[in-house]
Amino acid sequence: MEGRPKLPAVIVCGLNSEARTEVVQRLLRAVPGSVALHHDHSTASEGTVRRTVRSASGELSAGDAPLVNDCACCALREDLIPELERLAADGLTRLAVVELWDSVEPRAMAEVVAAHGEDVVLTGVFTAVDPALLLPCLGNGDDLADAGLAAAPSDQRTVADTFARQLEYASVLALVDSQDADEEDAALLNQLHPTAHHVHAASGELATAAFAGFDVRAAAAAQDPGCALLPQEADECGVSTYVWHRDRPFHPERLYQALEDLTCAAARSRGRFWLADRPDTLLAWDAAGGALGVESAGPWLAALPDAAWEMVMPERRAAAAVDWHPEHGDRCQHLVFTSPALDRDGLEEVLESCLLTDAEYAEGPDAWRQLSSAFAPLLDHAT
Repeated sequence: MEGRPKLPAVIVCGLNSEARTEVVQRLLRAVPGSVALHHDHSTASEGTVRRTVRSASGELSAGDAPLVNDCACCALREDLIPELERLAADGLTRLAVVELWDSVEPRAMAEVVAAHGEDVVLTGVFTAVDPALLLPCLGNGDDLADAGLAAAPSDQRTVADTFARQLEYASVLALVDSQDADEEDAALLNQLHPTAHHVHAASGELATAAFAGFDVRAAAAAQDPGCALLPQEADECGVSTYVWHRDRPFHPERLYQALEDLTCAAARSRGRFWLADRPDTLLAWDAAGGALGVESAGPWLAALPDAAWEMVMPERRAAAAVDWHPEHGDRCQHLVFTSPALDRDGLEEVLESCLLTDAEYAEGPDAWRQLSSAFAPLLDHAT
């Protein structure tokens, strides 16, 4: 109805179902008139996801949503907006808490709600965290399928990279109490996502944070490899973040040979990098749990004609301007490694050894393009 306030909605995600459930229950108790929507993907093998709607007092309704394209997450996207609009229409709900299933990442759902919820406004994205499980989750390189957490038969994500993206996208990290957590866990959490608002689930801040607002565009820009808000240098309680930034390209063969050492050197590493044989392509680096994801993130801005710059997000142009090189433009190496007991000197030595030597660099871009394309198996596979 025209003039009626939109229904606030907060997304709560997290691999640890106990922590997530605790955060959701505390929200329901703290905000009178709130309800939680949850789609259980454990029934996906039967061709459906199970939807429940509950309040602090218990379950209000339940139903099944059929899979879409054999994908549980697609079913969630198709079913979520109508349910939210229904809650908005009854005028009785003060806050809709969208509790995502274990391995569902919040970004896609946040963007769906922001784009399609006509009577709904996204006011927060929370990741529920048990600090004691932070390092075990980041170190778990198992495939989601092997852990029983795949969202579709084609799901090739791992536990670690899924958890990392859940953690780094959220505006709020909702922390549950854990007797096993220590100062190292707190330092690791702070360094992995320093801009997030950390809220203890048992505190009165939880409900306030649920209505604080969420900028989907800014969140997307913060995750974009070309302008990501990567962590800064840090060293606290045995946990370090090492930022490595250079304006010389990698030798593809030497970097490829060093991938295993670099990937296993830290609990989490990410950023953007530049291969000599692919001078126009910005490459994204995303590693957790001993597994590395490398993919093309489009062209460097320096490789684009001036007329194309207007089609690039302002955040990307601003990030490029900060480190613009008179010869290479925004082409650079910008990798960030975060971990307890991080060997900074060892990392720097390996990374530096992978850059072009002075002699190779002097040969120029035409010669660089002729170098062995060691990354072809990773980057040129059929899509």
